[in-house]
Amino acid sequence: MTERKILYLAHDLADAAVHKRVAMLRDGGATLTVAGFSRAPRPVHDVAGHVPIDFGRTYDGRFAQRIMAVLRHILSPIRNAAFTQTDVIIARNLEMLAIGARYAAASPKPVLVYESLDIHRLLLDKGVAGRLLRRIESWLSTKTAALITSSPGFIEAYFSRYATPVRLVENKVYDPQGKIAVKNTWPARPAGPPWKIGWFGVIRCRKSLQILADLACRSNGAVEIVIRGRPALDQFADFHEVVSRTPGIYYAGAYKSPDDLPAIYRDVHFIWAVDFYEEGGNSALLLPNRLYEGGLFNAVPIALKTVFTGRFLERLKIGVTLEEPLHISLPRFLDTLTADHYRALEERVAQTPRAQWRHDKQDCQSLVSYLTSLQLPAKEHAYA
Repeated sequence: MTERKILYLAHDLADAAVHKRVAMLRDGGATLTVAGFSRAPRPVHDVAGHVPIDFGRTYDGRFAQRIMAVLRHILSPIRNAAFTQTDVIIARNLEMLAIGARYAAASPKPVLVYESLDIHRLLLDKGVAGRLLRRIESWLSTKTAALITSSPGFIEAYFSRYATPVRLVENKVYDPQGKIAVKNTWPARPAGPPWKIGWFGVIRCRKSLQILADLACRSNGAVEIVIRGRPALDQFADFHEVVSRTPGIYYAGAYKSPDDLPAIYRDVHFIWAVDFYEEGGNSALLLPNRLYEGGLFNAVPIALKTVFTGRFLERLKIGVTLEEPLHISLPRFLDTLTADHYRALEERVAQTPRAQWRHDKQDCQSLVSYLTSLQLPAKEHAYA
């Protein structure tokens, strides 16, 4: 088999989504070089079995600092042949796309692919900064062979403006051997109070914390909130204080995916698939990781009816979709929930094909084959 070389440029070498994508490309048969910035306080020495080339540290929320780091890198000589002697360059996020375009221009060989799994709030801004960034993104996109994104909502509302082929790769659980989610090995959840709602992953939505804390308080023990993952303390410095003073809400620390997924998701009845972090923007268009993780373990997702996640669940005919305001509709739903109703909700999730929630090795091979078959530039818009 011809060697298929891919350079993966990461905006944050510590990001779990970066590690998952690198693992998928590796298991799909690619020979990988991984490089990029890191937002972790300590250097990252391993990304899915690869020693990355570290471009230095950048910081969440410090957009100007990240722009300067990218410019310094673009203006520096290219010293590593792996950056140009490759078949495909995948650039994760707009800042890495600028660097990827620099590498692609230095050699006629590699094709450039833009991976965007979130739409940054500045790209949706209607002011001068937003218009400038969209122009830069539009110009750079003309140099790409394809775009990878994770939600049809992003395609419909944003990326359809670009004449770039789109490959949809949803935020499914990576399970190359198909070993997890064997339904008949699980004990049944107790179908009754306390109803447990799990909020797992990157915890950054202050409005969600307030809604769930109020719900736990007023329920008198009938509802418990279990939080696992990484709280974004720059968004709510009082996170631990709110949790510690609120009866019925618990923070149980970080978790490892996929190792810990069966234990944490089988321990809750519902998954909080609501996000107000960038309300009206990215939050209205995304399909969160926890949606797929919960679905794989038959936890019932709760979402807003008016956003893309709600539309997704209604298309699948699963989950609970609620109207605003949630501080009224959510308690009303739980106050009237019966054991039979819950079992019916759970069973509908269980009947959903497992392929809806997880990627297997064949998916990885298909992705790598697609990427290494691309030609530059793409002339017409297409969906793959």
